Amino acid sequence: MNFATRFFALPLAAAVLFAPILRAQAPTAAPIANPPALYLGTAWYPEQWPESRWDADLALMEAAHIRFVRIGEFAWSKLEPSEGQYDLDWLQRAVDAAARHHIAVVIGTPSAAPPAWLTTRYPETLRIKEDGRPDQHGNRQQFNWADPKYRELSRLMAEQLAKRFGHDPNVIGWQIDNEYASESYGPADQARFDAWLKARYGTLDNLNDKWTTAYWSETYNDWSQIPIETSGGNPGLLLSWKRFVSDTWRSYQKNQLDVIRANSDHRQFITTNMMGFFDGYDHYTVSQDLDLASWDDYVGTGQLNPVYNGAAHDLTRGFLRKNFWVMETQPGFVNWHTNNNSLDKGGVRAMAWHDVGHGADAVSYWQWRSDLNGQEEYHGVLVGADGTPVPLYAEVAQLGADFAKAGPALAGTTVHSDVAILHSYDAFWAINWQRHNKAFDPIAAMVSYYGAIRALTHSVDIVNPSIDLAQYKLVIAPALNVLTDEQAKNLIDYVHHGGHLVLTQRSAMKTIDNALQPQRQPGPLVPLLGGRVEQFYSLDTTIPISGEWGSGPTNTWAELLSTSNPDTKVLMRYGKTPLGWLDDQPAAITRKVGSGSITYIGADLEGDTLANAAKWMVADAGLHAEFGTLPPGVDLYIRKDAAHEVWILINFGAADAPPQTVQLPSAFEDVLSSDGSKTSTRSVTLNRFDVVVLQRPTH
Repeated sequence: MNFATRFFALPLAAAVLFAPILRAQAPTAAPIANPPALYLGTAWYPEQWPESRWDADLALMEAAHIRFVRIGEFAWSKLEPSEGQYDLDWLQRAVDAAARHHIAVVIGTPSAAPPAWLTTRYPETLRIKEDGRPDQHGNRQQFNWADPKYRELSRLMAEQLAKRFGHDPNVIGWQIDNEYASESYGPADQARFDAWLKARYGTLDNLNDKWTTAYWSETYNDWSQIPIETSGGNPGLLLSWKRFVSDTWRSYQKNQLDVIRANSDHRQFITTNMMGFFDGYDHYTVSQDLDLASWDDYVGTGQLNPVYNGAAHDLTRGFLRKNFWVMETQPGFVNWHTNNNSLDKGGVRAMAWHDVGHGADAVSYWQWRSDLNGQEEYHGVLVGADGTPVPLYAEVAQLGADFAKAGPALAGTTVHSDVAILHSYDAFWAINWQRHNKAFDPIAAMVSYYGAIRALTHSVDIVNPSIDLAQYKLVIAPALNVLTDEQAKNLIDYVHHGGHLVLTQRSAMKTIDNALQPQRQPGPLVPLLGGRVEQFYSLDTTIPISGEWGSGPTNTWAELLSTSNPDTKVLMRYGKTPLGWLDDQPAAITRKVGSGSITYIGADLEGDTLANAAKWMVADAGLHAEFGTLPPGVDLYIRKDAAHEVWILINFGAADAPPQTVQLPSAFEDVLSSDGSKTSTRSVTLNRFDVVVLQRPTH
């Protein structure tokens, strides 16, 4: 039983907030005709415009092959102008208008932006900021995500929407709320946190023991003495608060999710839009009740980094381990960054295909048309405030035509990976609270290994360390700082059954309660490794390393390793340095375990040493990439089903780089050929931002 499940069993006021509702068996409405395999969409706000304008907007969407709109997620004041007085007729007319233009609808529940009447009448529903002041109306996310009255009113709103649209044939799904982010820190939240801690630890003696509260006389004699801390506090307290936040967001979501499911067709999916590497809560906890994972994909300043952005896609795909949706993405530029430059011409289309290559079945732009007022007036759009298309509209229309043409080939295909990278919010939080070296960024550590491995294998899953890993030949755990006993057993079983496990710096330092492991790193994996970390060092200088992966520098962090088993082999060693402690000491070690292996890397790898280490890992795991090294700037994505596979090639090269030619290993059918002939080809040439979609039967 996980902590979230235990939370739902609390025998107090919280139980009312978190009680699950069984899904009713409702009749299924006829689905929309010919749903596309790839959805192109946009966020549309009909409540902001005269109804006389709706059909003109929808006609422009239809012409651009936009096949769904998300509506309603900020419209509470329009949907319920006063308490208990619901007006859903205008939303029904909007859904019907979209249907006339062959555009499906995802309805967003509007709880991210409560109306003024609600927060005025019920001030207790306002969140309390960390400084003790209540939030105010006039922005969004000013609500308290655990307040019983707010949950009651938001549930009633969701129920009204579900009863009206839960069987509407043109409504294909639901988005709950919008970008969960803001917690509350008031006395009521403190009491809820105390109840959560009591449910988790049972007794104060147990909590005091797990948190080592004898340190600094932190020992607690009453549950009410335990504060809310978000930084600088006891590591066990900090991690418990984040887990409480995650469980509270999950229960906040279930409060609406269950009432939607009880009043809607099974064909309608339920999701919420997450935010990539945002770490305000544990996304694995919150995702588990959803039908579909989705996220909001924004670049901000600069141009797309395919490695970093690809890792965020694969992270999202890993929440439920299946295809996902991009519920929001930028139409050229945003308004919230320090420099809101535009993506280069062609970059928006290339970015969308990059999404699809990583497993997205939908790409939706935020937003359709410029707001006449409000905090996001300058945000990129497809249609200006005057109702006419902006220059980017043509590029998105081309993308819509692409999706329509390539959809049949991609229908039912998914991403398949032989390599997994382990990701844990507990571990990332634990390091960020105690970086020890401010330059040690756990996301950067993960992405560096991700990029090096993906360049060789063209596909990587990012998953939680608690799942069954049997399908993977190679598993890499970058900076897996917190390791529970159950996760350790999972990794040990994986290696004993022939898996190849690679641990990197700072792995297995902490227990489930963010306490130091009672044995040296990698804690419970030391016997399997036949070695351990003797000491870790935060670096203020560059240290040389050399060995099987060549020679190079290591920066930021270094761990001195030792071996205790004759089967454990040293792969890399540190060179001579002023530090002295690391001179000629092991920097990376490995041990064969039957047909599997376990490797620990204590040095910070970069450049050639990282590339060579990645090649070694792939070879050690017996992996053979179907396709070799790609030309500079060219990225490859492979999706497949039982009958065929689809390759997507995109050139993200520099503006002044020459065209790149890719020789294919066999004949492929060009899905996007301009003449529609779907001709067979053995090579393709790509200019910057060119996209090629190819398919071939599976052999």
